[in-house]
Amino acid sequence: MSELTLPERNLSELTQTLAELVAINSVNPEWGGPGEVDVARYVVSFFRAVGLECELWDVLPNRPNVYVKLPGRDSSRRIVLEAHMDTVGVGSMTIPPFEPVISRGILFGRGSCDVKAGLAAMMHAIRDVHLSKITPPCDVWLAAVVDEEHLFRGVSSLIDRLSSETTSGVTPPGIARIKKVETRTVAVVAEPTDCRIVTANKGVLRWRIITTGKSAHSSKPELGRNAITDMMQVIAALQADSLKLQQRRHSLVGPPTLCISMIEGGSQINFVPDRCQISLDRRLLPDESASKVFEHYRNLVSKIPGIECQVQPPILSDDAMETREDEPVVVSAKQVAQSVGISCESTGVPFGCDATKLSRAGVPGIIFGPGNIDQAHADVEFVELDQVELARRFYRTFIMESFA
Repeated sequence: MSELTLPERNLSELTQTLAELVAINSVNPEWGGPGEVDVARYVVSFFRAVGLECELWDVLPNRPNVYVKLPGRDSSRRIVLEAHMDTVGVGSMTIPPFEPVISRGILFGRGSCDVKAGLAAMMHAIRDVHLSKITPPCDVWLAAVVDEEHLFRGVSSLIDRLSSETTSGVTPPGIARIKKVETRTVAVVAEPTDCRIVTANKGVLRWRIITTGKSAHSSKPELGRNAITDMMQVIAALQADSLKLQQRRHSLVGPPTLCISMIEGGSQINFVPDRCQISLDRRLLPDESASKVFEHYRNLVSKIPGIECQVQPPILSDDAMETREDEPVVVSAKQVAQSVGISCESTGVPFGCDATKLSRAGVPGIIFGPGNIDQAHADVEFVELDQVELARRFYRTFIMESFA
């Protein structure tokens, strides 16, 4: 396979922008990265070069959201194109994460799929409309936000900004009350959907369970209580309960799921372990409540006899989203999809994103972007450049022809 590094090839402006974004390390600080500030500066420079003013809105120290505003004919209505600037870590990658490479119409690198391709396409769509000198039907915002890959504090701050309230002490959605946005606003959230219109996605609930035992010498285990073997009972109960999840299925996103994703226990090989902890990830359907699901698992564990067990409060709680088919944003998206030659059918995705928080704040939206979720967070992350260009056309047409 012939691989071409970027300096060896003539690139479209859109591909060049995407490559430059991928070359910027914006790994979320949760995984040891520098955060989003250099991407934020890049976005600001991109728009100021064509005379569009940008607003930097501090969310966390040295981690600002970027807002670009394109005035429309009717300022009482607003379209928000939203994309996050952070990426996950790079420890598992088998290619250089920040050295974008193109081969056979595919661009490789961390964030290429999730979600710098969508961000680049949105940036160029906004710039295209601005340079055309044609005023869009309503106000248009580009919101490039921080912290989507961890606690969603960027979109929380965006909601504060949209609701014209001062943002301070932002806490994760699902834990704090979500403010309501009163202005007629719709959102298009960039995530890898293979350029399909997504109107539903799962929510997520994450929490930990701890069993407590009694330490003793491993040669006399009868003198202690093994927290790991106690946890085996918890896991068995969770697995038995999870079989019931397959009996429920949403038409767009499928069944709910439970994943026991981490386990930690013991301190030394010749000790009876006095503590064991598991971390859990439960994906929620649009008709489920995170608080009720959590209460279900707390009750389930409390009925296991003879163990000392603590179900800790949720680390993250985020209900699912489903946007009605008759919402103007969905109707418009389908019309735009038809005009640019892609599928008009609504679909759903199993992953969470910023759209759920916007939906709870009263901002109906869709999820749409280039790339496939199977490549996101992968050891070899990539995006097809044809899809990036298609997304640009979709966003540009949506700005000019929808929500009118």
